[in-house]
Amino acid sequence: MAGRDNTSDDRTPGAFPPPSRRRVLRLAGGGLALAALTVGTVGCEEDAVDVEEPGSAGGDATKGGGEGSGDGGGEKGQAPKPLWTKPTSAETYGDNDELVAAGGVVIASGSPLAALDAATGGQKWSLPGGAVPGAPLLLGKDTLYLASSDYDGSVIGYAPASGKETWRSRLGKDYRQPQPIAVDEEQVYVVAEILEKDGSSRTNVIAALNSTTGRIAWKEQRDIGTEQNGIHAAVRGRHLVYTDFKKNLTVRDTASGGQVWTHKTTKTNYGFFTVHQDLVIVPQGSVLQAFNLADGKEKWSLEASDGALFREPAVLEEVLYVADSARTMWAVDPRTGKQLWKSEALADAGLQVPRQYVKAGDTVYGATDLDKQGGIIAIDARTGAVRWTFNDKTGDYHAWLVATDGKRVFALHGKKLHALPV
Repeated sequence: MAGRDNTSDDRTPGAFPPPSRRRVLRLAGGGLALAALTVGTVGCEEDAVDVEEPGSAGGDATKGGGEGSGDGGGEKGQAPKPLWTKPTSAETYGDNDELVAAGGVVIASGSPLAALDAATGGQKWSLPGGAVPGAPLLLGKDTLYLASSDYDGSVIGYAPASGKETWRSRLGKDYRQPQPIAVDEEQVYVVAEILEKDGSSRTNVIAALNSTTGRIAWKEQRDIGTEQNGIHAAVRGRHLVYTDFKKNLTVRDTASGGQVWTHKTTKTNYGFFTVHQDLVIVPQGSVLQAFNLADGKEKWSLEASDGALFREPAVLEEVLYVADSARTMWAVDPRTGKQLWKSEALADAGLQVPRQYVKAGDTVYGATDLDKQGGIIAIDARTGAVRWTFNDKTGDYHAWLVATDGKRVFALHGKKLHALPV
C-alpha cells in the first residue's frame, strides 16, 4: 500500500527566512539542471553578504580577527591555525551530508569526487564522475554509498580508504535516479522516481536494498504529490524516519516498509530532526518535541524563551545540542528533555547560530550559514562558552560545513577545505 505522506505545502517564513535559492536547489538535487547553477543565480539573501578581502585564517571569538596559536585550544580566544588548507572540487549547497570523514580520509561532495588524506591533505583517490548533485555522501558499514554519476539507476558502495567499489545495486529499469537516504547494518534505503510509459514521473518509491547482496528487500510507492527531493532521513532499529519539504515526519518499519505513523511539522521546520535511542526529536517552532519511534506519542517537550524558534538539533555523545533564533544555545538530556545548561555566549559575542554540530573531546564545533561573524565556532561542551571562531575571510557565499575524525576538525567553505587541530 502506498504511504500516507500528506502533500500540503503552505510553508511560510517564521522568524527565520525560508531556505535560500541555493539551499532549495541543493535539496531539490538529482537533476542535471544544477550543473548550470552559478554565483550569479544566488538570491538576495546571499547578495547581502559583505565580501571581505582574504586575510588570516582564524578569528577572535568576539572580534573575528587575529592569528591563531597553532594548538587545538587556541590562545586568548583565538582560533588555531589550520594544519593544512587545500583547494577542492567541492560543489556544495549547504546540506550536512556533503562533507564526511572516514577511513583516514576526508571527502567533500564534488566532481571529481576527491578523498584527501586526513593528516596531510594529499589526495588519496578520486572518482571522475563525482557525486550526483542533491544526493548525499552516505556512510555506513565502513562503506560510502553514492548514487551513480552515470545516471544508470545504480547505487554504489565504495571503501572510503581506497575508493574501490565494494557493492552495487539497481532498483530496475522502471525507476529513475535512485538516491540513498539512510543505511543500517542490513539495508540501504533509497528513494527513486517511478517512470511512466512516456518517460515522465508523477510518483516515487521508497525501497530497502540488502547491503550484502544488493537485492530489493521491499519497496513502497509513496502518494502522488510527494517528492523524492529534499529528504532528510535516519534509521534506528526497526524504524526509518524521514522528512521532506511537505512538512511531514514519517516513520516506516524497516522490515516491511509499512508506514508506522506520520506527524505534521511546522512552517518553520524544513526537515530538521535528530534521533536518540527510541526517540525522534523535532524542532516545532518555539517548542522542541520528542516522540516515541514506536507509536508517535510525545515523550517530552521543551519551550524556547521569548518566542524564539529552535534551529537544527544534534545528539552527540548522549547530549542534545540546539540553538534558537535568539542565539541562545541549549544542552539537553535527550531522554528526558531536562536542560543541562543554557548559554547566551553566542549572542554576547555577536555570532551567528550554528546549523550543524560535531564533537571532539570536550568541545562542540558548530558550522554556521553565511556570516562574516560565523564560520566554525568552538563551544565548551560542559558550559556553552565560546572558545574561538575560525573564518577564512574569503567572503564566499557558501555555508560552512564541518566534520571530524576525532583527531582533527575539517571545515569546508566553498572551494577551500581546512583541517584544524582539536
